Amino acid sequence: MKYYKRIEGDRIYLSPRNAEDYEIFAEWLNDPQVADYIGRSGKIMTNQGEKEFLEQNNNPEATFSIIDINNDKIVGSVGIESIDHLNRCGTLGIFIGDKDYRDKGYGTEAIRLILEYGFKYLNLKNINLDLVSANARAYKCYQKCGFKEYGRRRGCHFINGKYYDKISMDILDEEFEGDYIRNKNI
Repeated sequence: MKYYKRIEGDRIYLSPRNAEDYEIFAEWLNDPQVADYIGRSGKIMTNQGEKEFLEQNNNPEATFSIIDINNDKIVGSVGIESIDHLNRCGTLGIFIGDKDYRDKGYGTEAIRLILEYGFKYLNLKNINLDLVSANARAYKCYQKCGFKEYGRRRGCHFINGKYYDKISMDILDEEFEGDYIRNKNI
């Protein structure tokens, strides 16, 4: 698969997400370590189903694959979905599918890159996200990137016999700090 350095960071770059990667996405989404934390633990993903999903839900404006800059290996996905240009808002989605890249800062770097892109290139004002309260690792990462909790829906995620809260977080453009995109031209 050919990837393009659309947004380049220090250790990763973001390349437009491609439906041709459906097999690796299906593998990741069937991994409980991914599925449980993104609210898909009760769903089974087939290769065909993931291929159809990627073909139908690929926002060319802001959905990317996360690629290791050293070996051009796909390690996850990040994007801003449900973009509302009138109200200047969108929703962040991210996961690190390759287990060898978890807990090493790749997710943090991908979030910072997509936030800079969303605020400084797409002119968004507010970017939000939802997460399962069991995902303490992601919660800490989002806080480090500047997100603030603005609400909870209690006991609405059922995973492995237990109920968990849905946590809602967001960040405003004026709260975002940093200069992370390395391949800017101007």
